[in-house]
Amino acid sequence: MKPASFRYHAPKTIEEALAMLAEYAPDDGRVLAGGQSLVPTMAFRLARPHHLVDINGIEALRRLAVEDGKLVIGAGVRHQAFHRPVVEGPLGALLSAVMRHIAHYPIRTRGTFCGSLAHADPASEWCLVAATLGAEMVARSARGTRIIAAADFFQGIMTTALEADELLAEVRLPILPAKTRAGFYEFNRRAGDFAMGMALVTLRLENGVMAAPHVGVGGAEPHPRRITAAEAQLAGRAPEPAVFRAAADAAAAAIDPLTDAQTDAVYRRELVAVVTRRALEQAMGQTV
Repeated sequence: MKPASFRYHAPKTIEEALAMLAEYAPDDGRVLAGGQSLVPTMAFRLARPHHLVDINGIEALRRLAVEDGKLVIGAGVRHQAFHRPVVEGPLGALLSAVMRHIAHYPIRTRGTFCGSLAHADPASEWCLVAATLGAEMVARSARGTRIIAAADFFQGIMTTALEADELLAEVRLPILPAKTRAGFYEFNRRAGDFAMGMALVTLRLENGVMAAPHVGVGGAEPHPRRITAAEAQLAGRAPEPAVFRAAADAAAAAIDPLTDAQTDAVYRRELVAVVTRRALEQAMGQTV
């Protein structure tokens, strides 16, 4: 199929893009970055935007830099930018490892980090990273700039706190301390399919016990989030199988699972327990 007719706009500066969004967002104007989600839905006419504001020509949005202890990722940065670590230390290694799980190679060459967060698919790996690490979202519009915490940004299935005229201009990820251990595990039926459940864990070992644990779960609920009940099972305890099982069970009990024709709530809970335990085991198997 072919998309319905629309007007195409190609701003060259952020200010120009914001002015266009202010004008066209009320008439169902959309931002086009990687287009790996928007364009297929337009082709099936599930989405019929009247205006597309293409931000690919804005050089300033391709920024990838470290500032004030955070990795700043601009709206034009594509998945493939993380093929190799973009920063030294645990964060760079983690992003590189997670990137390899995103869809297929052609999609990784076009899709963008910020676009994935703005789309807010429950199965998005980058959304899980942002939620688990406590990212900051920088939303800009002609009305000004606001910073949205990850815990407030994701609000449901493909639903975020962004207003229609706002551009997710950049995302800021905290630089992980040295010696942080991380584990990421996801399950899908075929390589490249959407994850049915996934978990991300970061923690440190201090005097033989786990410190500052972050446990995030995605793909199993309307949006990814940290599971504080699982983190409480880990903090101050030795990294032992029984402790990992307790944290995994806590994660499974805490979720409000998505269900569909093939997957019921019991299966999703069991899956969350498995991916959480395996992410913990992976974290303790290596320092990333």
